[in-house]
Amino acid sequence: MAEPASPRRLPTTRQGAAVLAALRSSGTFRSAQDIHAELRAGGAPVGLATVYRHLQLLAEHGVIDTLQAADGQTVYRHCRSDDHHHHIVCRRCGTSEEIEGPEVERWAESAARRLGYTDITHTVEIFGLCATCSAAGGH
Repeated sequence: MAEPASPRRLPTTRQGAAVLAALRSSGTFRSAQDIHAELRAGGAPVGLATVYRHLQLLAEHGVIDTLQAADGQTVYRHCRSDDHHHHIVCRRCGTSEEIEGPEVERWAESAARRLGYTDITHTVEIFGLCATCSAAGGH
């Protein structure tokens, strides 16, 4: 008997599977254009609009993380955790880590409650230089 599809395991097309595979193979956040270029270089007949469509679907189902990079571009990465989390991202090499922030959660809930807001969501992303880039003299 087949397992029912969970929100994190979407049945997908060949192009969608290729997009997800490209994200799984990288530990960094990547733009849709970067993913598209990689797929095309590998011989996959996929259009940029199709890449965007699959990224949106994967993000809506919590399979991938999205964030707005320091330059304003939306970037994507395979999500490693089912739990709510935040990211710390190296501005130089793009390495990223998932981090929990219980203090941020408490602050967001308290601030929202104090102002009369309910059903809140939030996004917190931290940018800096990873240990490797810092050791290499990056400022």
